[in-house]
Amino acid sequence: MEKRVVITGLGVVAPNGVGLDVFTHAIKNGISGIKHDAELERLQFSCQIAGKPEISTELALQYFSELELRNFNSTGILYGVIAGIDAWKDAGLTLENNEEPDWDSGTIFGTGTSGIDKFRESIYKIDDFQTRRLGSTAVAQTMNSGVSAYLGGKLGLGNQVTTNSSACTTGTESILMAYERIKLGQAKRILAGSTSDSGPYIWGGFDAMRVCTFKHNDAPEQGSRPMSASASGFVPGSGAGALVLEDLETALARGARIYAEVLGGNINSGGQRGLGTMTAPNPMAVQRCIKNAIANAGIHPNEIDAINGHLTATSKDGLEIQNWSEALERKGKDFPYINSLKSMVGHCLSGAGSIESVASVLQLDQGFVFPNINCDDLHAEITALIDESKIPKELIKKELNIIAKASFGFGDVNGCVIFKKWKAA
Repeated sequence: MEKRVVITGLGVVAPNGVGLDVFTHAIKNGISGIKHDAELERLQFSCQIAGKPEISTELALQYFSELELRNFNSTGILYGVIAGIDAWKDAGLTLENNEEPDWDSGTIFGTGTSGIDKFRESIYKIDDFQTRRLGSTAVAQTMNSGVSAYLGGKLGLGNQVTTNSSACTTGTESILMAYERIKLGQAKRILAGSTSDSGPYIWGGFDAMRVCTFKHNDAPEQGSRPMSASASGFVPGSGAGALVLEDLETALARGARIYAEVLGGNINSGGQRGLGTMTAPNPMAVQRCIKNAIANAGIHPNEIDAINGHLTATSKDGLEIQNWSEALERKGKDFPYINSLKSMVGHCLSGAGSIESVASVLQLDQGFVFPNINCDDLHAEITALIDESKIPKELIKKELNIIAKASFGFGDVNGCVIFKKWKAA
């Protein structure tokens, strides 16, 4: 018999808030975490603004020992471990140093790259014949599975411990992979999430592609403009989101707080065929992903109350709205509410799907639709399809039952997950 899967813990490290309380306050009030970045200016980037979480040494020492932080400069692992442990604690689970691993619990925690700054340091030190000065954690910081390995060790996880990687779809994919494993009874709980390093060595390639905005260096908070007619590219961001997924029976037995239920979802690819390319989504695949997610969740398209979209503030925002409208067969005032967290945090790349999923679950749990900022001038392609009232610019306090969260990533890969508000019987 397949298990029902619920969410019992949340953790977040975002440009506009580290920790659930600060993050919730920020998204409810449309507070941006995008700031001027002096290093990007020094390096003569076209885009000199970014969304970067602020982590003090004092905060880092609550999660790592002084010895662990020696020669440590992997921001992605730092963000992921903080978000992951916070989610674990939020779920009411303990960090016991037992002799035996927790065979029922694991983690699927994704990333795009890991330890880019450590790689750079390695190149310079190796070329200068200083290999031994790299430190004993160089491998752990630079292997892609570093974040899941750190979490696995800190939490004593004995089930699957792995890292997935699917560009911007990574976080959404990790949730669906965890959901499937629990549903099939192969684990009782999985810490799902994703993270992204920050800094010029992560963001430089996007600046070179000219997909980042360069028009708002003097007004950072206005730079990320999803669905806006004056959008001129995305703002690079970073951070991590984490969710504890658990089978319902186990969660109820231990009296856990339940935020939401994962009803199902879908992952697919456009194969870079048709209109799909390395950087552009295949509309047929996007619509198919949404439709199959709804079918897998066992709901009707009309039951979706809100969408948390991918919506990056590029020329593809209008196409995304069109894909949603056609897949759901809903338009005008019948279209669900839709919002983009990227208006406040930028595009957190491999961390985006999980951070945005945390925001989606918070909306279900607390009954609100967070505002979109910087889109007073909605693009005509979008307003031709859906009513402007469905793109809220102020906080809406409203009970929601079902939210669809989707990510559409580089490589023409897609993920859509369906969350439902938890209501105790």
